[in-house]
Amino acid sequence: MSSLRLALAALYLSSALPVLAAEPAPDTTPAQPAPVVRQPLPERSQEDATALERQVPAAEQQHLQAAQDTFLALWKPANSSDPSGVVVIVPGAGENADWPRVVGPLRNKLPDANWASLSLSLPDLRSEASQPRAAEPEKIPTEPAPNSSSKEASTTAKPIEQAASVGTENPDTELQPEQTLEALTNADAERIFARIDAAIAFAQQQHMRSIVLLGHGTGAYWATRYLNEKQPKQVQKLILVAAQSPAQVEPDINVLAPALSVELLDVFYKDKPLMRKAALQRLHASKRMDRSNFNQVGLDTIAGNREAEQEQLLRRVRGWLSPKAVDKPD
Repeated sequence: MSSLRLALAALYLSSALPVLAAEPAPDTTPAQPAPVVRQPLPERSQEDATALERQVPAAEQQHLQAAQDTFLALWKPANSSDPSGVVVIVPGAGENADWPRVVGPLRNKLPDANWASLSLSLPDLRSEASQPRAAEPEKIPTEPAPNSSSKEASTTAKPIEQAASVGTENPDTELQPEQTLEALTNADAERIFARIDAAIAFAQQQHMRSIVLLGHGTGAYWATRYLNEKQPKQVQKLILVAAQSPAQVEPDINVLAPALSVELLDVFYKDKPLMRKAALQRLHASKRMDRSNFNQVGLDTIAGNREAEQEQLLRRVRGWLSPKAVDKPD
């Protein structure tokens, strides 16, 4: 009987050994961590808008919808029962809807000249932002290298090409090539145009009989390009103040502005050589196209007296918007 039990036990062990041998050994190689992708920071324009919401009276704040974006605009109705219209102000790069130069003074003082004002917040320009990049993963401690003199080391060492490829085997961690400047600029234009569309729609809801676009700095470029591409019938006039184009855009504002058919006022500062040269290009282009709608005014920078400088600009803008109005002494 005992010999039979021994035979059965031997048979059982012989049948179980192949199964045990087939089980793979546990993998002790440390797993490579997934690359950490830095989350995009909030747009500076969003931070500026949040700050303005704490500073500007709530009655002046309008949150308008533009495609997927909700943005802050600052609205001031005209101090009149019969306003002439509304001036939609497009600020320049790095400026907010209440910027202390040009934007803020005009939006606050135009209502006293029988014009409502609506000043926009623009999104950050993607064409001027750096592309996101992947952060370096944490380094994993490696086991000490085996003795190079041992036979095991000589048979298990990885080839140089294979060793060099460690950490680069996953193509998903590689950065995508940067988009072209033209594509990024067009994306910027689409977002900005949507905001101007929303502003015009808001102005129409207020039953404004006249809508004027005013752009400062690079905002002048976006306002000009908007009219050039969209050609909205609701906008009758355009005002450019210290106009300039974003870097490397084509065609620039010196080409776009003279081609417009709307009434246009081009305000520049005579004591700034580059600005004066660009303004002269626009003036010559308008003459070649025989544009009687193109008006240009050169102002002097008043050093050390920003208030007087802003008042000078206001008088020029007000006089052009309402030519029959007579300036009253303050």
